[in-house]
Amino acid sequence: MKRAGRSSYAFPLLAPWGYSLLITVLCALVHSSSASAAEDGAVLYKTYCAQCHGIHGNGKGVNVRDMSVQPRDHTDAKEMSTRSDEDLFKAIKEGGQSISKSVLMPPWGPVLSDEEIHALVGYLRELCQCSHGDGK
Repeated sequence: MKRAGRSSYAFPLLAPWGYSLLITVLCALVHSSSASAAEDGAVLYKTYCAQCHGIHGNGKGVNVRDMSVQPRDHTDAKEMSTRSDEDLFKAIKEGGQSISKSVLMPPWGPVLSDEEIHALVGYLRELCQCSHGDGK
C-alpha cells in the first residue's frame, strides 16, 4: 500500500528535474576545481616562494639580500621554457640540489602534497607565460 504524498522515485528530490540540476552542479564543481587549482598555485606561491622569488616571481624577494645565489626569475620565459614540468616538480619537491641547482632551494615535499606542487608548477607556467620547449 502506497502512502499518500510519497513519491514513487527512490530519490524524490532528484525527480524529475533534479537529475539535470545534479549534473549542472557537478559540472560547476569540476570547472571551479580547475579554476581553484590555478588560484591555489598563486596562493601557495605567495606563501612559500615569494620570500625568495618575489611576489611577482621576478627573483627579487625580500630574502635576496642575504642570499649568495640569485633566485630564479620565474617570469623569464626563455629560461623557464628550458625546464620541463617534471624538473620543476622535482625541484619543488626535492629541492634545488636534486636537479643540480642551488642548495638554497629547500625541498618542499615534506610540507606540500603532490597536488599542491602540481598547482605550483601550473602557476610557474602562468608567470613565465611559457611551456617546456617554447624557447621564447
